[in-house]
Order: sequence, then C-alpha cells, then structure tokens
Amino acid sequence: MIRRFRRWLLRTRVMIALIAWIAYLAMEFVYWTNRWQVIGGSDIRNRWDHGQPTIVTFWHNRLFMMCRCWRQGIPASMLISHHRDGKLIAKTIGHYNVGTIAGSTSRGSTQALRGLIEATKRGISIGITPDGPRGPRYHVAAGAVYLAKVTGLPIVPVVVATTRRKMLRSWDRFLINLPFGRGVYIWGNSINVPADADAEALEQARLLLEREMRIIADRADILCGHAPIPVAETNC
Repeated sequence: MIRRFRRWLLRTRVMIALIAWIAYLAMEFVYWTNRWQVIGGSDIRNRWDHGQPTIVTFWHNRLFMMCRCWRQGIPASMLISHHRDGKLIAKTIGHYNVGTIAGSTSRGSTQALRGLIEATKRGISIGITPDGPRGPRYHVAAGAVYLAKVTGLPIVPVVVATTRRKMLRSWDRFLINLPFGRGVYIWGNSINVPADADAEALEQARLLLEREMRIIADRADILCGHAPIPVAETNC
C-alpha cells in the first residue's frame, strides 16, 4: 500500500515539484539548526580555488545533506538514475543549482559516461554515488574510477553525518538527518587514476576508493555518537 501510494505521488510533475520543494526546505532547516564541523578537504578547496573540476563520491545513504558539501557557485552535476526517485532527486538538488546527468552504473552507463566527460570538459564537477542506485551498500562500482581514468580528474570522497538522525529500512539504510544537533562533513584523500591504467590498476583504484569511503563513513558516524553502518554482504 505504501509503495503504491509513493508511486502515485511521483507520477505527476506537480507532485514531484512540490515534494522536491518540501525536501529542499527540510534540508535547509536541518543545515541551519545544526552545528557543523568540516574535516579535511584542502585538496578540493584548492582545485575549486583554481576553477578545476573534480569527481566527488559519496554513499547513496548520505544523499540527504550532500548538496551542502559543494561550495556555492561551483558548477556541479550529479549522476542520477532513470528511476522515479531519480526525477525527485534531480528536482530537489536543482534548488541548489546542481545539475543532473541521467544514468547509473547499471543502466544507461555508456550514454551517461559521454555526458559526464562532456560536463568535465566544461569545467563542471561531478557527484557520483558509487553504490547507487541499488547497491550493494558500501560497495564501489567501477564507474567513478573509469571516469577518473578517461578525464584525468582526481576522485575526492566525502561523507556527512549528524548526531540526530532517522535511519530507514531501505537497502542502503538511508539516513534522514534531523535538526538541533551536531553535524560533520569529512573529506577523504584524493585518488588519482593514471590514463594508462590497465584492468588490474583500475581494480586497485576501485578498492582504494571503497576502503577510503568506508573509513570516513565509519569515522563520521563515531564522531556523531553512532555505531558504524555495516557493509552489505554479497554473494561474491
């Protein structure tokens, strides 16, 4: 029943626009009613100071407050899935002047890759959830690493956490950050992928990114008084 009602809500442009506006207001309320700390990020701030685009990665379950990681005025676009939820996310982040490129690691990947490459040539930074849109949770797909190889841009992971939050029972344990607490953004170490990287080097870069993203997610949760969210098991 709840799923059918949710699908009905997302059928019309008017409802999507309304829900997106409410989501935007909610995120702004959360942002302005929390005390924030930013850890790391000197690499990406230096690149933005010089107008250089960057590939930014973050886990799917941390999407709620992620638009606030971008510096105001920095041209940015996010890779968003073709799913109905993708339309809602696209409309919501549009209120932050963040653009979208349709596609994912599982659908429309070739077309999406062309769009991502073209965007970086225009100086646009790219945001990617490498475990989205359907997981497994906290497992990095190869898309971001391959994009780094063909564009020559570094990957910089980031994570957000708050002391007060609501965790949903979705595949990714989606987090809705709540107001009147403390929050932290943690930037991880930059990861560069050589243009001549072979399959083995790409896999090593993917594993490095995955490890770095898990480390900063666990650190952020602990700093906010939460137990780290476990990595989803796979059949591999």
